[in-house]
Amino acid sequence: MPGKHQHFHEPEVGCCGKYFLFGFNIVFWALGALFLAIGLWAWGEKGVLSNISALTDLGGFDPVWLFVVVGGVMSVLGFAGCIGALRENTFLLKFFSVFLGLIFFLELATGILAFVFKDWIRDQLNLFINNNVKAYRDDIDLQNLIDFAQEYWSCCGARGPNDWNLNIYFNCTDLNPSRERCGVPFSCCVRDPSEDVLNTQCGYDVRLKLELEQQGSIHTKGCVGQFEKWLQDNLVTVAGAFVGIALLQVRPRPRMLPPDPGAPPPHLPLPHLPFVLQIFGICLAQNLVSDIKAVKANW
Repeated sequence: MPGKHQHFHEPEVGCCGKYFLFGFNIVFWALGALFLAIGLWAWGEKGVLSNISALTDLGGFDPVWLFVVVGGVMSVLGFAGCIGALRENTFLLKFFSVFLGLIFFLELATGILAFVFKDWIRDQLNLFINNNVKAYRDDIDLQNLIDFAQEYWSCCGARGPNDWNLNIYFNCTDLNPSRERCGVPFSCCVRDPSEDVLNTQCGYDVRLKLELEQQGSIHTKGCVGQFEKWLQDNLVTVAGAFVGIALLQVRPRPRMLPPDPGAPPPHLPLPHLPFVLQIFGICLAQNLVSDIKAVKANW
């Protein structure tokens, strides 16, 4: 109509999403660098960095690997997301989204395989714990990890306290001169709430008692069974996490129509925070890539 002009708004990159993704990944990048630095520092204190062969000398699992691997992955992801958002680099943003999505699907596949092959997983977990029981005194980090697991799940050994016969310091053979002979680590003990000071000798000679007498002083259930029970108790929460993630992935996201102020907020299952952060990061990166492509299409 004469006298009226139509105004066309050229597409632009959303500053809010861009700088939120940038800030989100700055924190992620910093945490990853911190984890990696802690892992490398721990290896330096153990002399691993000057003697790489020491990595294979430990009979059990070295918990420092968790810091190094997790820190390395977080650093790479944080770098890609941070620089990709700041420089509007679609390659880095796509790499960030694909890498994060791959991690999520690996977690999902691990959960499914663990459910399908649960007997095999149980045997492997039993073997893994027993191997680490043997190396309990060989590495302080491994020792702390085992103590934490036994205290958290109120358990002792892979299948029970007698698994500590596998350790040269705790076995009940007559040739064992250790004071810890026929005992268990203090993390197996039933804690007395009235005790202010931790009794690290509470497990001495405890396996010389009858099984019924042991139950009053130490946890007699194995960590494999307690871990399975913990998974079953949290099955609803974990399943809710996956359902929530699936709904977030398939739910269409309107871009052109403004939200109805009178409409109630959508109700979605609340997944665990790590899953939420993964999907949230993927959505932000994909939206930013779409905005960048729309802007470039008008050049």
